[in-house]
Parts: sequence; structure tokens; C-alpha cells
Amino acid sequence: MPNDIKDIARTVEAASVRELFATPPRILALGEPTHGVDAPLRLRNALFRELVERDGYRTVAVESDAVAGLLVDDYVTTGAGSLDEVLERGFSHGLGASAANRELVRWMRVFNDGRPASDRLRFAGFDGPLEMAYAASPRRTLTALHRCLADHVDAGLIPCTDETLDRLLGPDERWTDPAAMPDPSASFGRSAEARELRLLADESVALLDAWTPHLLTVLPRDAFDRVRLYARSAVGLLRYHHGMADASPSRLARLSGLRDLMMAENLLALAERGPVLAHAHNAHLQRDISSMRMGGARLEWWSAGSLAGARLGEEYGFLATAFGTLRHQGVGAPPPDTLEGALYGYGAECFLVGAAGLAAAFDSPGTGPRTSPYFGYAPLDPAHLARIDGVVFMRDVPEN
Repeated sequence: MPNDIKDIARTVEAASVRELFATPPRILALGEPTHGVDAPLRLRNALFRELVERDGYRTVAVESDAVAGLLVDDYVTTGAGSLDEVLERGFSHGLGASAANRELVRWMRVFNDGRPASDRLRFAGFDGPLEMAYAASPRRTLTALHRCLADHVDAGLIPCTDETLDRLLGPDERWTDPAAMPDPSASFGRSAEARELRLLADESVALLDAWTPHLLTVLPRDAFDRVRLYARSAVGLLRYHHGMADASPSRLARLSGLRDLMMAENLLALAERGPVLAHAHNAHLQRDISSMRMGGARLEWWSAGSLAGARLGEEYGFLATAFGTLRHQGVGAPPPDTLEGALYGYGAECFLVGAAGLAAAFDSPGTGPRTSPYFGYAPLDPAHLARIDGVVFMRDVPEN
């Protein structure tokens, strides 16, 4: 088996990635099997630099709040704010503390300095405005959508007044109470006010769509795209809060699906302006249905990658990343009869293999490696190889 891998292993670089696809993907998704490790992020950074210089990529998207990410995009395109500020406020899930993310943002700002707007690199989050413990209030996004419509659309068509919107939204604390994550009864998402806001958001998005020809004449394209992001996020947040108030056994699976739906919609919107390198957990980018166990139950939902891939077809490409060891976290070598174990046995520290070639390296279906037990990162399922374009393997992953 190691000899077979030697025949198909390639350096992780733009040229070897390009060989995996008949046509360049509009979304090139690069996954990782766990969070909180900088090594795969540095590999992402290096690949993005090559894609920028050789293949004309101009957007990188990460698994972080898309609305907060606008701060980072402003910084890398215009220099607005400071590096420390945008790392603190422009990332969710604590990702701004990553040295690799700091390196990415700093490099993008330097690259963009003095370039025309049409040639600048763009940064994007593509996650919803969510944290592990709560979902954001829809105030910012819904208010921004309402304000754009009020400024540029006939007044008689606006679904509600500023005062009505403010009254229905109320204090942000009613939306962001951490108690609502474990306790559906603590959620505000199915209140009378939330139900009315969902209707107003739907009417506002319909009005935005109906008036697109006019809005594109009075707003710069980037400003219009931001309003579309606010609209998607407002609707997505109200759906998510509604789901948080669900007391049924399907609650967590529904929330997972709603989150990935927001991710997919954001990725597809980014792809409208050009090719995108997207980086997130493998589970958010894979074509197969995603699953996890929580509280003894198995949850299943369709990932952002499966949704975007269904829309884009061959214009969606997915590279999964697999790990060998994480010794600083007590994770030793994977069992030799697993997919990670087979890749670990090759001996190279970091390489790329086409998933089709990797599947063919096993004798026959059903006789290949088993799935690794979870013991520090989420392992790849060998059954998914048929729907993965390539596998990046990092043998011994360092702490920093």
C-alpha cells in the first residue's frame, strides 16, 4: 500500500491541485479535520498565495461570521481600522487569536496596497452570525436591510416603520441569552414579535429582489452585495432563533442544517464575483451527508459543501484534509488498518493524493481501510472517497 501511495502522492501546490479538475472549480473547498491548530491554516495560506499569483483567485473565505468579516475585508482592501482591531472583532469562534489568520490578513493588506480596486484580494467569512453559546440578534442585519430600502425605494412599499422594527426587535439580550442554547423554552425565537419579524424580513427581501435593477443604479456593486448579505443573514438568523425554540428531538439536527444552509448561500454569493478558496471543517464542505453524535443521539444534516456542490456541479471542488498525529494533544499514530493509518505509513510529512487514485490503491471495495475511531480529530470515512476530489495528508501536525 505505501508504494501505491508513492506513485500518486503530489506536493500540495496550485499546479498539483489543478491536475485534479477538468475545469478550474469556482469554489475550491479545503477542509480540515479539527479546529484550533495553525498548521492546516498555514497550508491554506500558502495555497491561497499560489492560487492568487498563478490562477487569478481573489477571494478567500473562512469558517467565521460573514457579517463580522466585513471588518476584515475593509481592512485588507482599504486599510480601514487596525490589524489588532479586525482580528479581535472581525472573526468569530476565537479565530482571530490564530497566528496563521493574523499572517493571512497581514499578507492580504500588503498585497492590496496600491492596487486598483478591481485587482484587490477580498476576505470573507461565510458562517452565520453564530457562536457556540448563542446566535446573534437580528437587529444589525435587519436594520441595515430596512435602512437601505427606506433610503432607495418608494416609501409606500416599505413593510414597516423604523419605530415598529425597533419595538419588535427589543433589547438584544432577549436574542443572545446563552440559556437558550441548552433550553428551548428560554429562546425568544417563537415569540409573537419573532413571528412578525420573520414576515417583515420575508417582505423586505422580496422588495430588495424586486427593486434590484434600480438599486444597482444607485449603489456601488459592493454596497449592494453587502445589503444582500444583510438580507440573507437576517432571514437565516430568524430561522435559526425559531429553531432554537424547538423542543423536539430533531432540534439540534435542524439547527445544524440551518447553519450550513447559511454557509452555502454565502459561498454561492461569493462565487458570483469570481473563484473562491473556502476553508472550514471537512464536515461543512463534504458532498456526503454530515453527521455527529451529541447527547447519545446521531445527528445528520446536509453540509454547505453538499448544498453548494448540488448547485455548482463540477464547478465545486473539495479537498479533504486528514491528520496523522497531534502529539501535543496526546494523539499518537493512527491504527494501521485505517485510512489515516495507511497514509501515515507512507512516511511523507505533507502530500496531496487524488481521491480516485487513493480509492483505486485499495484492492477492491469493502477490503480497504476502516474509519478511524474519533480520538482527537474527525477522521475521514473511506466510503466518502468517491465524492472527494483530493486528500491532503499532514502526518505529524505540530502545535504551532
